[in-house]
Amino acid sequence: MSDETPQAGDLLVRIGAIMFLVGAVATLATVAPLFLGTDPLPSVFYWVCMLMGAGFVVAAAGVIRSARAQRRQADAAAASAPSAPSASSAT
Repeated sequence: MSDETPQAGDLLVRIGAIMFLVGAVATLATVAPLFLGTDPLPSVFYWVCMLMGAGFVVAAAGVIRSARAQRRQADAAAASAPSAPSASSAT
């Protein structure tokens, strides 16, 4: 287990990854009868395949949320730090 504290968006990335994997397995299960020559699966499996795209969107939203939180932290740290004179103004 990691010692890092969870950041904003980490949970969304994990949920999105799980959704993507479930959708990927459903996609493989849906395509397999085409190669095996068996009867196709019920249409519910085709709907579960949509989780792959939805999981990607959820994970991307988590990454964007994490990036925005890090940007806010960096801006807050830059605003609170005392500004040092630059080298060009010292001459």
